[in-house]
Amino acid sequence: MNNAFKSLLVIGWLSCVLVQQGVAQNKKGSVAATRKIWLNYLDKVARPVMQNIAEGKLKANMPVSVAANSDNKDGRSKVAYLEAFGRTMSGIAPWLQLEGGNKEEIKLRNQYREWTLRGLANATDPSSKDFLEWNGGQPLVDASFLAIGLIRSPWLWENLNDKVRQQVVNAFLITRNTLPVYSNWLLFSGAIEAFFDRYDIPYDKLRIDYGIKEFTQHWYVGDGMYSDGNSFHLDYYNSIVIQPYLSDILGVLVLKQKAYQRESEDVKLIGQRYAQILERMINADGSYPAIGRSIVYRGGVFHHLANVAYKKQLPASLTPAQVRDGLTAVIERTLSSTTTFTKEGWLNVGLYGQQPGLADFYITTGSLYICADIFLPLGLPETDEFWSAAPQPWTAVKIWSGQDVAADHALELKK
Repeated sequence: MNNAFKSLLVIGWLSCVLVQQGVAQNKKGSVAATRKIWLNYLDKVARPVMQNIAEGKLKANMPVSVAANSDNKDGRSKVAYLEAFGRTMSGIAPWLQLEGGNKEEIKLRNQYREWTLRGLANATDPSSKDFLEWNGGQPLVDASFLAIGLIRSPWLWENLNDKVRQQVVNAFLITRNTLPVYSNWLLFSGAIEAFFDRYDIPYDKLRIDYGIKEFTQHWYVGDGMYSDGNSFHLDYYNSIVIQPYLSDILGVLVLKQKAYQRESEDVKLIGQRYAQILERMINADGSYPAIGRSIVYRGGVFHHLANVAYKKQLPASLTPAQVRDGLTAVIERTLSSTTTFTKEGWLNVGLYGQQPGLADFYITTGSLYICADIFLPLGLPETDEFWSAAPQPWTAVKIWSGQDVAADHALELKK
């Protein structure tokens, strides 16, 4: 048994002991330190993207690695910058929306708000060196991540001037030229239209309704999961895209149109079951099964669990503290390797460090920034139970340290 594995076992055991003793202290010193860990990693991931696009230097400075088996290296290289920007934005948006916190966090957030506003201007200005690629298949995908980010942070939209707002709208309108694939891609078009609805801009109801009805009426396969189109895939796309997008799109429609109430309740119930499944996927050492496509998205495969926690919609079987500590373990496991980042601070392709062989044909450097979606709970204030509650082991730690745990059961959705 090597020293690293011994250390992981000790960490898991220590978590259990501290909870049993009621000590409000975790392996980093205190529960307050956990938020600091998250903020440090958010900054490490997001800073190169957000600072460079704010300065109009993203295309100049971001290295672009493309999968060796890429289907279109030139095309995917061009859209990699929108991938990085849109995906980062979707993850940090709730934190940008938040107010308050300690002086250091407020200062950091204000810096990111400034970078984001400038970045949105550069990304959508045809005269800018960092004007991004908005036309085509992959641009539809990543424009939708940006749209989700703007839905999650009304502060950003409210603080853009009229010129930049129109630029953003014009960029999103370009994506209507792209016919989405008959799969989770329907939700990409739906998310952009939901953005329009959220901010009282004329929108296409059909592009929203079609995706919602396909998933809620035809593609739910049971026990908290949807198929991705007509075929079910054993991967993390229910978490990466499907369930967070359904939740956020329906959230806009319920808010603005008072519509889709029943679908929203079903999606919430299904999402709570899938959150249980995801939490049980987190091993005692913070690793998880490396199955299916897009595994190099790292913590992005827990997008849904992070979103449910952020929205305070966790099922009764999951406490915010155990989800927080489980996600913390994932963050540290996937981002702490010495080869996760280049020497300039950009993400390398991989799950634990640099592992280019894990890349699917569509992966670029920009794709990796979906890992920012694990940081959604930073949109909750430090006084929220998610951050303030004493440490608690997640399910795998409980089971593999010998604690008694309630059995897991499938969801029987009653129609």
